[in-house]
Amino acid sequence: MLRIFTLDEAQHLPVWRRPIALLFLMAIAMPIAFQTWSALLNNFVIEVAGFDGADIGLLHTVREIPGFLAVGVIAIIMVMREQVLGVVSLILLGAATAVTAWFPSLAGILTITMLSSIGFHYYETVNQSLQLQWIDKARAPRVLGWMLAVSSAVTLVVYLLIVMTWKSLGLSYNTVYMLAGGATVLIALVCLFAFPQFDNPTPQLKKMVLRRRYWLYYALQFMAGARRQIFVVFAGFMMVERFGFEVHELTTLYLVNLVANIVFAPVIGGVVQRFGEQRALLFEYLGLIVVFLAYGGIYFFGWGVVLAMVLYVIDHLLFAMALALKTYFQKIADPQDIAPTAAVAFTINHIAAVFLPVLLGLLWLVSPAAVFGLAALMAATSFGLALLIPRHPEKGNETRLARFVPAPAE
Repeated sequence: MLRIFTLDEAQHLPVWRRPIALLFLMAIAMPIAFQTWSALLNNFVIEVAGFDGADIGLLHTVREIPGFLAVGVIAIIMVMREQVLGVVSLILLGAATAVTAWFPSLAGILTITMLSSIGFHYYETVNQSLQLQWIDKARAPRVLGWMLAVSSAVTLVVYLLIVMTWKSLGLSYNTVYMLAGGATVLIALVCLFAFPQFDNPTPQLKKMVLRRRYWLYYALQFMAGARRQIFVVFAGFMMVERFGFEVHELTTLYLVNLVANIVFAPVIGGVVQRFGEQRALLFEYLGLIVVFLAYGGIYFFGWGVVLAMVLYVIDHLLFAMALALKTYFQKIADPQDIAPTAAVAFTINHIAAVFLPVLLGLLWLVSPAAVFGLAALMAATSFGLALLIPRHPEKGNETRLARFVPAPAE
């Protein structure tokens, strides 16, 4: 019979079999497949399938559909434990990544991307839920910062291997995708069989939860999803299309990002813990406004590749501060709401992602600068919303408006 441990009982297990160890191991497994896929994507689709801006926009729209449907996690956890669903999702992500190069056509790439995206988004939904349930509120910002640093370190190793071996060994896309996807599957199987099942401290509601008092969190999630699409879809694409970056050159830029994340992610966690979620998010959004306007200037004024590279690193580092949005919700949420709200939040985060990439892909053909100008407006909207976060958020004090208008119970 399967033994299920409470979090208190799990503290008596060997360190490597405790919940926090499982979270860190999953944080290692995910980027091996996903970041390898991302690192090779722009060159793969341009060189092998002849993608243009409209095609890449369509690809990312398809990729984000499972994120929009992340609310389906609520139905799955009625019959499957969250912990098991997270690991199975990792296996799907790894397997789909492994066979990506087997389908070098628009239809094939869209299909395999959909499968890998289901694995990625369902894993991320469950992973966020488990993090907020298993990690104590007082330690959450620092622990989440360390998890981000570990994921970045793993990705750094992956990118270094690509840079060092891509040309010297004459690697093919198929070889790299197979190795990366297979490694993720192998680690996920260890997560599945080497760890016991852990009981969540509070039984989670297994139905859709939409509470009016979470409205600011929902709004920030929506804007974060819309803004993120422009960086994910077009920032890297710009480096290949405008400046002619090859695989090893683009991966080198990713390496710089990762070193910055490894160094600063734990610091960011400490900053959030010390100064609060509002100040961290305001700093992030103000920085993104400047970065996106400068991206537009690259096309409008013809600024060069060095500035583009610097902006790319700053942009990526600012997004690391988004962990403050997780801890903001952890502080205002009812404990039983965490799993269903994680699913709902992922869906809200991906509403714009379903239609924005393909529409902006068409706009990109006309004016890339306009695409980044819209991103700056989105960051400015997020900045305005973040002004409503209180210094010490908690249930009943979800927004600064709560002092004037009592927060609704639901």
